[in-house]
Amino acid sequence: MIRWMLLVFIVLVLINSTTDILRRVGLGRLPGDFSFRLLGREVFIPFASAVLVTVLLFSIIKLMAWLF
Repeated sequence: MIRWMLLVFIVLVLINSTTDILRRVGLGRLPGDFSFRLLGREVFIPFASAVLVTVLLFSIIKLMAWLF
């Protein structure tokens, strides 16, 4: 249980630290992406962007497996 909580915490920190990079690329503005202020800090949770990136990566992996 502690490992999962630590993993979720690390993933959320990494997502929050890449907010500027994601916004420059265009991700983070989709309808399912949430951005709000919590305790004076801006928190960014990119649900829709994560789904989009996952589908793209899965498609690329399947295409490469089909080609090779």
